Amino acid sequence: MQTLLVTGASGFLGWNLCQVAAPDWKVYGTYLSRNISIPGITLLKVDLRDFQALKDLFHTVQPNAVIHLAAQANINRCQDEPKASHLLNVTVACNVVGLCADPGIPCVFTSTDQVFDGLNPPYRETDPPSPINRYGEQKAIAEAAILNRYPRAAICRMPLMFGAAPPGTNSFLQPFIQTLREERELKLFVDEIRTPISSTTAARGLLLALEKVQGLIHLGGKERISRYDFGRLMIDVLNLPATGLRAAYQRDVKLSAPRPPNVSLDSSNAFALGFDPPSIREELEQLKDRLRD
Repeated sequence: MQTLLVTGASGFLGWNLCQVAAPDWKVYGTYLSRNISIPGITLLKVDLRDFQALKDLFHTVQPNAVIHLAAQANINRCQDEPKASHLLNVTVACNVVGLCADPGIPCVFTSTDQVFDGLNPPYRETDPPSPINRYGEQKAIAEAAILNRYPRAAICRMPLMFGAAPPGTNSFLQPFIQTLREERELKLFVDEIRTPISSTTAARGLLLALEKVQGLIHLGGKERISRYDFGRLMIDVLNLPATGLRAAYQRDVKLSAPRPPNVSLDSSNAFALGFDPPSIREELEQLKDRLRD
């Protein structure tokens, strides 16, 4: 069994990816501040910002493949803390990929739909990045540097993701569910359009990209949907109270970082390779039991 190194294993996507990969790989995952247990996974505490510690990690694990997830993905925090987030989202990413490039280790880097300005959807891999917030800008910078350093790396632009989450973290889904259950007000944008997938589907897409992709690939879902309409669907499938749901517009909510209106991803290239996301309704149905508590 070959060895897979997953950075950011204690995060939402990393926790799900490790579980999906475990049957076929010997998985090592890194964490920094949140030590969790994942059955069958070896977790190592590593500060990836320390280049020597990063090199020691590669020497210890001797990975056959790497999926780099560790990042500062909070859009507002990236906007407010540009230096610290640049270190994680650009410098660390380039260091990880550089350590893969020299020995030719297959590598996946996760980027984001936020590299686009949202004015000309749906976006294909050939469309030039046009970010309007620092998070998207940092990911676009990392993409370009990685393609230059290691063209064989797979760069997966990820959409909005939802699903079950490890202790101490959430997807956007859990706070939405809690708010609706308590019948408090939940304002969701009608003018922010995405192509969401579950974290399990995302994990399968990343493993597919590891095997079949070099360069850019989009791993979005098959449906374009607003956050508000996602909320309505969530209420229907999960039998939640609808009393608190309110439609809102981006212009009405003050946020640190601007949000692009429509970053729908055209993922037809991934679909042609076998990436086959279920419908959002099907994904939510499959998550019902895991989201009940």
